[in-house]
Amino acid sequence: MTQSITQQWDSSLSQTAYMAADTVLVLSPTDIVIGSESKHASHQFTPSQPRGVLHRAFSVFLFDQSTSELLLQKRASTKITFPNVWTNTCCSHPLHGMEPNEVDGPEDVKDGSVRGVKYAAIRKLEQELGIDGEMFKVGDFKFLTRLHYWAGDTVTHGKSSPWGEHEIDYVLFLTVPNKESLTLSPHPEEVDDVKWVTQSELLEMFKDKSLLFSPWFRLIVHKWMVGQTGKEGWWTDLKKTMNTNEFCDYENIYRFDPPEEHMGGGGNAGPLFVKENGEVDGNDDRNGDASKKQGAYGKLKTHKESKLTQLLHVDEVFSAISLLYINPLKSNLDSDFVKNTFNSDDLAFCDEILCKVSRSFAAVIRQLPPTLLVDVLIFYLVLRALDTVEDDMTFFASNEEKVKVLQSFHKTALLDPKWTMMGCGEGDERRLLEEFPKCHSVYAALPEASRRVISDITQRMATGMAEFVDKDLGQGTVDVNQYNRYCHFVAGLVGEGLSRLFSVSGLEESSLATELYLSDQMGLFLQKTNIIRDYLEDYVDGRAFWPQSVWKKYSLSGDLGYFAKPSSADASTAGLNCLNELVTDALELVPDCLAYLSKLRCSEVFRFCAIPQVMAIATLDKCYHNPNVYTGVVKIRKGMSCLLINSTTNVLGVHGIFYKFAKSIMKKAEAVRRGGFHDPSFDRTIKACQTIMELTEAEAKKASSRGALVNGAILVASVAAGCLTYSSPGVSKTSALTTATLASFGMYSFFQMGVKKIFRDSSSLLLPASRISKKD
Repeated sequence: MTQSITQQWDSSLSQTAYMAADTVLVLSPTDIVIGSESKHASHQFTPSQPRGVLHRAFSVFLFDQSTSELLLQKRASTKITFPNVWTNTCCSHPLHGMEPNEVDGPEDVKDGSVRGVKYAAIRKLEQELGIDGEMFKVGDFKFLTRLHYWAGDTVTHGKSSPWGEHEIDYVLFLTVPNKESLTLSPHPEEVDDVKWVTQSELLEMFKDKSLLFSPWFRLIVHKWMVGQTGKEGWWTDLKKTMNTNEFCDYENIYRFDPPEEHMGGGGNAGPLFVKENGEVDGNDDRNGDASKKQGAYGKLKTHKESKLTQLLHVDEVFSAISLLYINPLKSNLDSDFVKNTFNSDDLAFCDEILCKVSRSFAAVIRQLPPTLLVDVLIFYLVLRALDTVEDDMTFFASNEEKVKVLQSFHKTALLDPKWTMMGCGEGDERRLLEEFPKCHSVYAALPEASRRVISDITQRMATGMAEFVDKDLGQGTVDVNQYNRYCHFVAGLVGEGLSRLFSVSGLEESSLATELYLSDQMGLFLQKTNIIRDYLEDYVDGRAFWPQSVWKKYSLSGDLGYFAKPSSADASTAGLNCLNELVTDALELVPDCLAYLSKLRCSEVFRFCAIPQVMAIATLDKCYHNPNVYTGVVKIRKGMSCLLINSTTNVLGVHGIFYKFAKSIMKKAEAVRRGGFHDPSFDRTIKACQTIMELTEAEAKKASSRGALVNGAILVASVAAGCLTYSSPGVSKTSALTTATLASFGMYSFFQMGVKKIFRDSSSLLLPASRISKKD
C-alpha cells in the first residue's frame, strides 16, 4: 500500500479531505517539477490563474486481454471537478511526500521508467476501484506518451466555473488476462459506475448526447487509441502496444486546447496553444537536449528568436560570416612551443573534452598565447572536474563523503597521476573525471609557478564548496552576503587564479597578481549573470542561489518557485520586480570590471577577459524585465555573440558594447515606468546604467563613428555592385544580388581593417604577446 510519509491515504478520506491533503507536483511547461500546490488550489480557475496551476497527472487504461475490452468509470456525482462524466479506468495525480516516491525526473521520462507515476497509479487503482495494491507491479504498466491540456469544468459549473484541469498527463496502459480475474470495489465518493466496453461500443457511446465524457479521455481516444486511415491505433493490437515501443514517444509533449464548451472558466481563459490563424504556437525548443550537461541543463525550454528575426540583424549576419570565414579566432594549440612541451595525445583529449564541457568558451581559450594557453586550459578543466563533484547530488552516500572528496581534491587529483573517479556526474563531465589521468599528464608538464596557482585555487575553492554542501539551497542563499560569498568561492577565486597565471606567464605585470578585489569582481559579475539567467534550472535541481533577502520581498507564497507559475498575474509582476533588482545588483559590478580590463597590456589576454564580460552585459540586457527567465533558458542571438566577439579586439569596442547595453537597459526601465509598472529598483537601476555610460561614453562615440563608416561602406558596395551587375547584359537578378552580397562582404572586411587603424585608441597600450618582453 502506497502511503504518505505523514498519514494514511485510504478510502476513509472524503473528497474535500483529498482536495486539501493532496499535494500535487507543480510543473514548468517542459514537465520539470518546480514546486508543489494543494489539489484544491491547483484546480481553481480564477482571474489571477485563469487555467489553474499546471501540474502532473496520469491516465490509466485497463484492458481485458481476452476481449480487448476497456474498463471505464463514471466519476461520482460528489466529485468537485468533472462529476458524472465517463472516463478512462483511473485518472489522478502523483503526489509530493509519498512513499514509495512518486516524483519522476527528466531521466525517468527519457528511459520510459516513470516509476513514480506508476506507483501513484497503483495507489489510486486501489483507492478508487478497490483493486488490491499487490495485484500490479510497476513493470506491468506501459507508459506511452504525455499530453499537456487544460479544460474548464464549464459543463458542470457554468461558463464562469471556478474549477478545471491543467495537466501534463502521462498515459499508462495496463492489461489483465480476463476481467473475471479482477475484483472491483469502487469507492462511492470516487466512482458512480463502471463498464467494460469494446472499441465499437465506446464510439457508439460517444454519439449518445445524453452521456458526458471527460475532455482528456475523448482527446486520447481520438488522437491515439482509435485507428485512422492507414494508421494503427494503440487499441488496434494490444499485444503490440504492450510488448513493443512502436507507439511510445517519450521525447515530445503533445499540447491541446479544449473544445469550445470547456473554454472560459473563472478566469475567462481562451486558447493557450493555438494562434488566431489556427497554427500551434511554440517558437521554442520545449524539450531541449538532455545530454549536454548534468542537472537540468538542456532539459528546459530554450527561448529563441526565429531564424527570420535573426537574419534581419544584418550587422550580426556580417559579423558571423566574418568570424567564421574571414577573421576567426586563431588557435595557438598547433604552435611549436605547445607541441614540444606537452604529450600530444593527452593534450588532444584535454582540447576535445574542453570543447564538450565549455562549449563556445573553448575558442576563447585557444586564442591565448602559447605560453599561457595550456595553463588556462588545464586550470579550467581541473575546476570543471571539481565542479562536477560538487554538482552531483546523488553519487555520494552522504554529505560527509562529498566534503571529504572536495577537501582532498587538490591532493588526490593533482598529485596522483592515476587518480580517477568513476560514475560521478553525467555525460562529458563524467568522462572528464573518468579519464582525468590525461589531464594530470598535461598539468604535470606545466611550469611549477602555474601548478602552484592551480593547486592553491583548487584547494580554496573546494573548501568554499564544502562550506555550502550541508546548506539547504532549495530556496536559495540566505542573504546577499551569502550570495556574494558563494560567488566568490566558485567564480571570484577563478578571477584571482587567472590574474596570477597572467602574471607568472610574464604577459602581464606582476602587480596584476595582487589585484585581488578587482579580480574577484570580474568573477562575481559573470557568476551573478549566470545565476540570474539559470533561475529555473537551479530551482529544478534543488540548488538555487537567488538570495532570500531579495526574493522573499516579492514572493507572496514564501516559495522561490512562486515566480515560475505563469498562470498567476501577481507572480509575474512580483517576478519582474525581483529579477530587475538582481540584474541591477550585477550591473553595479561593471565599473570594477572596466577598471580591471584597463590594467591589461596583452591583447590576447585582454580579449580572453573581455569576451565573457561583454557576453554577460548582453545577457543581463536580455534578462532585464523578461518573464521568459522564469519559464526556460534565455539566450542572446548567435549573431549577436559573433558581433560581440568581433568587438573585443580593443578598449574602444568593449566600451562601445558596455555603453550600448547599459543604455538599452536604461531605456527599458524608463519605458516600463512610463507604462505604469512600479519597479522598486528603478532609481538604483538608472544610476547603475548612468555610471556605466559615463565611464564608456568617450570610447563608445568613437565606436559609433566606426560602425557608421562600415555600414555605409556595405550599403554603397551593395548598391554599386548590384546596379553594375544588373545593368550588364545577360545577367540575372540572382547573379546581381549574389555579386552585391560578395562585394558587401569584401568592403565590410576592408573597412573593418581600415577603420580599426583610423580609430585605434591612442590611450590603449595593448600589444600582442609576441611584442611583450618578459623581463618584468
